[in-house]
Amino acid sequence: MINSINTLKLIIPWFILWGAISILVGYLWRKYVSERTIKSAEKRAKEIIQEAEDIALKKKREIDIEAKELIYKLRSDFEKETKNKRKELQFQEKRLQQKELAIERKAEIIEIREEELSKKEKEIQRKEEEIKNKEMEYTKLIEEEKRKLELISGISREEAKNQLLKIMEEEARKEAIKLQQKIENEVRENAEKKAREILLTTMQRLAPEEATESVISVVSLPSDEIKGRIIGREGRNIKVFEALTGVDLIVDDTPEAVTISCFNLYRRELARQALEKLIADGRIHPARIEEIVEKTKKQLEEQLVEDGNRVLFEIGIENVHPELVKLLGKLKYRTSFGQNLLIHSKECAFMAGIIASELGYNPKIAKRAALFHDIGKAMDQEVEGAHPEIGGEILKKYGESDEVVNAALHHHNDISINTPYTLITQIADALSATRTGARRDTLEKYLRRIEELEKIASSFKGVDSAYAISAGREVRVIVKPEEITDDDARVLVKEIAKKIEENMEYIGQVKVTVIREKREVEFAK
Repeated sequence: MINSINTLKLIIPWFILWGAISILVGYLWRKYVSERTIKSAEKRAKEIIQEAEDIALKKKREIDIEAKELIYKLRSDFEKETKNKRKELQFQEKRLQQKELAIERKAEIIEIREEELSKKEKEIQRKEEEIKNKEMEYTKLIEEEKRKLELISGISREEAKNQLLKIMEEEARKEAIKLQQKIENEVRENAEKKAREILLTTMQRLAPEEATESVISVVSLPSDEIKGRIIGREGRNIKVFEALTGVDLIVDDTPEAVTISCFNLYRRELARQALEKLIADGRIHPARIEEIVEKTKKQLEEQLVEDGNRVLFEIGIENVHPELVKLLGKLKYRTSFGQNLLIHSKECAFMAGIIASELGYNPKIAKRAALFHDIGKAMDQEVEGAHPEIGGEILKKYGESDEVVNAALHHHNDISINTPYTLITQIADALSATRTGARRDTLEKYLRRIEELEKIASSFKGVDSAYAISAGREVRVIVKPEEITDDDARVLVKEIAKKIEENMEYIGQVKVTVIREKREVEFAK
């Protein structure tokens, strides 16, 4: 028992000592662990701060880059806008210079005309003096005749007076006829000279580029593999494309190309742009085709308005209905004998303005009438009827004046013209259509026109032969002199010209010349 107590006395201090050591070790361990955790947390906090600083620096760089790009874009837009404004100012300056030159030319013409009028006034005064002198001479002659008649003839003074008046009346009538013929010849020569000057001035001041169009467009492909995607499974893609655009899409053996065929230039251009976008996009299926075609159609209509407004600005016409502007732009995609109708209309407007100015009419009305004279051709492929009637209805619908409507309705007719602007439009239209290189014609049509001319001319009684010359611009008819007199020839030439007008379509005019020749032959033996 005592040993056990002693043993316990020995063990208890060790236990106490061991417990104290354990508590001390635990305290030191916890202190070590906590300090390590704190250091780890501090280190993590520093890393997080560093990452945040890196992210902030990166964001700052991105914002700097975006700001620089925005500044560059704004600068580019500003430079572009400035460049456009500069071009517009240069264009306005050029127009002002042209107007100044035109005013100077008109001033010169006015000075020349004033000099001519002054000369004519002097000539008239001189002629008046001559007439007065002649009247005095005639008076003296009458007095002498009276005295002679009284002394020699033995007739009464009244009878002598009547005879003398009769003689003078006959002489005056002859003089009047000669003077009338002279005045008519002078007026005719001056009118022809003035007309030639106006037409030559008009043609010299306007020399636009020539435009030709075809009936097909070729679209290049990046590779022949895309042809299969254009056709689609069982031809679905190509059928949808042709149905939406109204063209024929020809996918043949031509390497890296497809052909778009259509007589309607507007539809062909729509199909070309839509196909190029589909090829660039790469996604070719019916839904995408429908989306691209619709988007391209809207863009093309916007371009029509832009083209129409540009032409109106160049010519100087204002207050035009938006639908008329769109139809005017659509003329860019119509041709007549290879001549682009928008260029033709613009050319006619310039010519009409020049002619109207020379003749003393309002050039703005003349330009407007000539510009819209073929507006019906923008709709004649969609609406039934001839383009003059269609154009007249459209112009009347959108509030154009009677002069403009009348010019569109009658610019191809030879009816009685109520307004001079219709005649000016006819002249400008003929000048634009008949100038060299403006329009092209096929050999087949040319030969057919020649044959029709000769056939019509030969169909009349008394015609021996007929020959079309000058590329169909003139037909010469040789008649049988024993059947056709000179008076009959004058009637025949008008009948042939009338029949050509009624039965043929042609540009400009056809000159008809009837030749009657009588030959008598004899041989001296």
